[in-house]
Amino acid sequence: MKLVVQRSKESSVTVDKKIVGKINFGLVVLVGFTHNDTLDDIKFLAKKLVNLRIFDDENHMMNKSILDVNGSILSISQFTLYADTKKGNRPSYVNAMKASEARKMYDLFNDELKKYNINIQTGIFQSEMLVNITNDGPVTIILEN
Repeated sequence: MKLVVQRSKESSVTVDKKIVGKINFGLVVLVGFTHNDTLDDIKFLAKKLVNLRIFDDENHMMNKSILDVNGSILSISQFTLYADTKKGNRPSYVNAMKASEARKMYDLFNDELKKYNINIQTGIFQSEMLVNITNDGPVTIILEN
């Protein structure tokens, strides 16, 4: 399981010219799964994500989590995080979990985040999405199991 986490001032996801998810302040999380990911991986990375101290405190030090700042999360499924580009110029996605399984894992991940009483917005799984991210900082962190 892999997460690309971006601190955001405001972000949204649009499908078929309609905004389906939007946050004003918080984190945009691009979420990818590989074949051997488990529920334990989901729980571990969800906990790591919500406790990740990448928001500024009163001294402008990154010392606060999404929980501390009462922010929201925009969660976007993204199988391309498991692109293999070692051979040639066309990425291979053999390391990405099959869509039917990944959909279940993605739903479980978002459900796990909701347990922390955070506003969770999402895109639409396996849809063509336009994601607008206002990356604050910029701050981008990669989390993996």
